[in-house]
Amino acid sequence: ILATQHNNLQRPENQQVYQVGIYGWRKRWLYFFVLLLMVTMIVNLALTIWILKVMKFSVDGMGNLKITNKGVRLEGKSEFLLPLYVKEVHSRKDSPLMLQSDRNVTVNARNNLGQITGQLTVGSNAVEAQCRKFEVKAQDGKKLLFSADESEIAIGVDKLRVTGPEGAVFEQSVETPHIRAESSQELKLESPTRTLTMEAPKGVHITAAEGDLKATCRRELQLQSTDGEIFLNAKTIRLGNIPQGFSSSPSASPLNLRQTVYEVCVCPNGKLFLSPAASGSTCQSNSNVCLRI
Repeated sequence: ILATQHNNLQRPENQQVYQVGIYGWRKRWLYFFVLLLMVTMIVNLALTIWILKVMKFSVDGMGNLKITNKGVRLEGKSEFLLPLYVKEVHSRKDSPLMLQSDRNVTVNARNNLGQITGQLTVGSNAVEAQCRKFEVKAQDGKKLLFSADESEIAIGVDKLRVTGPEGAVFEQSVETPHIRAESSQELKLESPTRTLTMEAPKGVHITAAEGDLKATCRRELQLQSTDGEIFLNAKTIRLGNIPQGFSSSPSASPLNLRQTVYEVCVCPNGKLFLSPAASGSTCQSNSNVCLRI
């Protein structure tokens, strides 16, 4: 009934219609931005895939860096720009481990407070180790080959060999039970500007099995025995450059000028001289030699 009823209302003649949407230049700019966004997304996706491929990203790690159950594994050469903190560094069984730097390679050991307790520095001029005690052990890890601390240096090898032409130089005393030269080589103990002293509580034994034993000095050579004796055991004992004394007695016979047999005399200060031998000792009559000293 309502639909069939006549509506007396009339529509206005100038009715305006409003369109819903984006038209004109706004629509063009919107399409342009959408297209630009799609291009950017495609470029970003392509760059991401390229980076993943170049850096060799995988489930196990990135490139030469592999993450395993035992830790991190690096294959090939690796460069670290910042400090590296690890518990253990070792190489593969079939390749060596190389640490390389343009300046120095420094390995530090720290305590719980962060203080350096040990340091090993490998530089272009020297290798320095700073620690309380430095030890070098054999391959089995038990035998001590070399040890150094503030109080002493211990060498545990069976034989210490010095191959330099100048030998070994010691500024202070040396304590050793045995000094021996190589076969067919000479052993020389020398002090160019000071004295050379050999001391032992039970004796000093010097042996030259196949050669000569020579002791040379500029001033005095002293053989001293405080509680025992000095024993010279040889077929021939030769004393050269001993001054010859002469009798100061006015009754001396001119036959002494043709004397061929002499006796060795000792002055109170220890100097030796020769005196013409006679039926009795002539050392007392030649005491003027001791007075000239």
